[in-house]
Amino acid sequence: MVTECTLTVRTYECDSYNHVNNANYLNYLEYGRYEYLKTIGFDYPAAFNAGYGLFIARIEIDYKKPALADETLTIKCWPVKKGAVSGVIAQEIRRGEDIIVQAKVTWAFVDSNGQPSKIPPEWNVPGLYPDTK
Repeated sequence: MVTECTLTVRTYECDSYNHVNNANYLNYLEYGRYEYLKTIGFDYPAAFNAGYGLFIARIEIDYKKPALADETLTIKCWPVKKGAVSGVIAQEIRRGEDIIVQAKVTWAFVDSNGQPSKIPPEWNVPGLYPDTK
């Protein structure tokens, strides 16, 4: 399952070249992942309130082209790997057909002590698994 959401680049996210500062892409990717979780039916607030969390263990980012102030960007997310306590989500940020950023994000499901934990059935939703087609 591939999910999409959009955002508009704000001027304060840009550097002196009017390019989005590279650190802001982490925020864009996080926004995309949160929207992805909502779309697939993963109730993050309920998991958090029950003492669980999704920690990011690793992010690999390839910057392809700059994004500029006032541009509309689309963030795509899809699962590429799923284990008992962790997984990998691929993400792209696009401006139209242009790929701006490609990323792979490794996450781990954790308990209230921040220790890796098997995902309880109520949060182990099908959208966390890559398509097997």
